[in-house]
Formats: sequence, structure tokens, C-alpha cells
Amino acid sequence: MGLTGLFYPWGIILQALAVVHFVRRRPDTYWLWIIIIGGGLGALVYIAAEVLPDVVLFRGVLAGVARRKRVAVLEAVVKENPAVGNLEELADLYLEEGQFARARELYDKVLGSRSDSLDAYYRRGLAELSLDDAKAAVADLDHVVSTDPKYDFNRAIGLLAHACALTGQPTRADELFQKAVAITTLSETYYNYATFLADQKRTDEARDYAQRILARKSTMPRYLQRRERPWFRKAKALLSKLPAATKP
Repeated sequence: MGLTGLFYPWGIILQALAVVHFVRRRPDTYWLWIIIIGGGLGALVYIAAEVLPDVVLFRGVLAGVARRKRVAVLEAVVKENPAVGNLEELADLYLEEGQFARARELYDKVLGSRSDSLDAYYRRGLAELSLDDAKAAVADLDHVVSTDPKYDFNRAIGLLAHACALTGQPTRADELFQKAVAITTLSETYYNYATFLADQKRTDEARDYAQRILARKSTMPRYLQRRERPWFRKAKALLSKLPAATKP
């Protein structure tokens, strides 16, 4: 039976595991063909190349468990001692957990007691964007960028531009985006700018920024490619929706 006998029935199990991982992580499409056509051996190659490096992501799961335990402890602490430091740490944890409404509520309390915390303004702005309250996010991010234009490794200015775009301020959004892309290559900023340009019917420019995201893939180390996959997918999806390129 050759290799089939060597892998049976483990080959089928390996294929099933590989397909599940492929669907969840969405690496390059050619891997699906390797899994299907290559059988157990192809699945084993895929697991070695794509699954094992993802084991490092398990740390994030463990960190999430520890974070939720810390949240429970801090919730009890702030009832007895609502110090600003405790409130801000709890807000940060809720933000990381994706509980944006609770995080925003806590940042409100933090800034009510200590209005000089630039990080609290910035993180409240992140929560507000996630809650689709772009108008409030503009106010907070504007405060951050006016104080420190390079805040969070130039991410803040890109997010302010995005918030301005969402609130119907195209002129200011474009000015801020241009400043942002001149000093950063963050995929998030490029994607948000490409989306803005597409909405403004500036299709060729939108395509250019979406393609810039994808063009960097070949030069990135594997661990960065894994981290950037969501942006690669979004860029591809945006390109598929744009009209065909205009001929020179």
C-alpha cells in the first residue's frame, strides 16, 4: 500500500486537522491543494510549515486566561479602592478583551480624575472607534495627536484620519492621511486610506495603497506575514470590489 498504508488512518486525521487550521487561519490558497492532493504526506508538510509556527500563538490564549483572572481581581479591588491607577489598568484589560463599552466607561472615570493621561485619551479613542462613535473618537484622538503627533509609533494620526473620514470630513481626513503615510507603513493606515480613497471615487489611488499592502508580503519574514494576514485579506477584498484599472 506504500505511503497510503504508512499514513492510514492517520493521514485522514492529519488532513482533517490541516483543513480546520487552513479555514481558521487562511494562509496561501496553494496550501489547500497540497493538503487535498498530497494526502497525509501533504497534510504533514502543511502542519510542519504552517501549524507548528502557530503554536507560539497559544501564548495569547494563556495570556487571555491570565487577563480575565486579573480583571476579576481588579473589579473587586476598585469597589474598595477606586484609585485612578486601578481604574486605568482595568480599563486597559477590558480594551484588550474587546469589551469596549466597559473600557470606555472606565476611561471616562480615569479622565474625570486625571485629565493629563494622554494614553487614556488614546485608548478611549480606540474604544470609541470600535463602538462606531467616530465623532467622540475624533475629539480624543485629536487631543492626542495635537500633543504628540507621533504617538503610538505614528498609529494615532492614521486613526484620527480614519475617524475624520467616518465623520464626513474628507478634506481634513485626506490631509491627515497624507501626513500619516509619509511617516508610517502600517497596513492598518494604508488600508483605511485605501478605503477612504475608494469612497471618494479615487479608484487608482485606492488600488495603489491596497497593492502596497500586498506587495510587502514577499519581503516579510514568516512571523510578520502571519500577523499581517487579516490586512492582506482585507486588501484583496477591497481590490476585488474596485473597478478595473484605467488605461493610460
